[in-house]
Amino acid sequence: MRIARWPLLFGAGALALAACAPAPVLPPHLVPTAETDGATASPQASEATSTQALDTPTPQPTVVEPRQCSLTDTLTPEQQVGQLFMLGVDTSGLSDAAKQAVLDGQIGSVVLLSNSTAGSVAISSLTSQVALLGDDAAAPILVAVDQEGGQVQRLKGQGFSTIPNAQEQGKMSADELRAAATGWGLELADAGVHYNLAPVADVVPADKLSSNAPIGALRRNFGTDAHSVGSSVAAFVEGMTDAGIATSLKHFPGLGEVTANTDFDVAIDDETTAHPDDLASFVAGLDAGASSVMISSAIYEQIDPDVQGVFSSTIITDILRGDLGFEGVVISDDLGAARSVADISAGDRATRFIEAGGDLLINADPSHMAEMTDAVVEKAQADAPFAEQIRDAANRVLLLKEDVGLVDCG
Repeated sequence: MRIARWPLLFGAGALALAACAPAPVLPPHLVPTAETDGATASPQASEATSTQALDTPTPQPTVVEPRQCSLTDTLTPEQQVGQLFMLGVDTSGLSDAAKQAVLDGQIGSVVLLSNSTAGSVAISSLTSQVALLGDDAAAPILVAVDQEGGQVQRLKGQGFSTIPNAQEQGKMSADELRAAATGWGLELADAGVHYNLAPVADVVPADKLSSNAPIGALRRNFGTDAHSVGSSVAAFVEGMTDAGIATSLKHFPGLGEVTANTDFDVAIDDETTAHPDDLASFVAGLDAGASSVMISSAIYEQIDPDVQGVFSSTIITDILRGDLGFEGVVISDDLGAARSVADISAGDRATRFIEAGGDLLINADPSHMAEMTDAVVEKAQADAPFAEQIRDAANRVLLLKEDVGLVDCG
């Protein structure tokens, strides 16, 4: 999907371009002829020209309505809410608690957690069990996984390639990486997985590779400059898309400058801004057609210092949606088991993420599922604008499901 980004990226540059604009094309009756070339225009001609210029309507930008899924408005409010959650399930099998949480909350997506070396056949059996849970649901269940490579490759064993870490992937040419990602994506598709929560678009400065706990220390970054990272991000996205697998850029607006890992602590970034240079690697991924963007749980002091990114309307609605024009799915980092949100009630985590503009919330802890869905349903019943946000978010999730062949939006 190509997106409009002019408010953020062009600004003053647009004035420079305007200064170099070609001269306006004159109407045929005012184009100088051989007889009149160089002659002084008559007062009547000047008046006609002036009047015509005033009467010419100003061109208006074309407004493109967001895509709509015909299924969205057939869902009950509770079913729409269920589409906004992605529950973590263990790769070793579906627990009774996970099954019940999916059924009770009419949950629309799951993510496979923990590493597995059991191979493709075992994972196919698991994803088939998940699919059965959605047989009577409003829409089939979407299955996601973190299959970046290196230390973050959930699925291994027969049928899955050993994927190099992102720093090694970053040394490949764009064509090589795209072809490799297509192969890795086809392996996921064969195992019943629809959605890869990758690639990492974070840029880790060279002097922070060892101190950047969540990304650099684990070699999850493609490189140390936005240009090289953006090139690899685009190639990875395109390769997965070629295989029919949805993708997610993470962790917007970037985790390359922090030291703490948000899985275990609150991370604070005092460097990243909303300047195009800081977001360039994400823009490259959006231009390549990324299906979704995962929002970081870090605090960004230069952007919205009083709230974590995942709860920030400035980051999600103003920057990602507004400035970058992104219309796809906005997904959270884990808001279930992550220590970075432990001081916030489970219900508030859910409502605050959606209020900020989020669409799909990852919850790695089934025990929080009922509290989260109940809180969202209750708020929607009392708050019409919030209910409309839920409807729009469910629509975007269903469109993503259509893109991977799970539903037909008509």
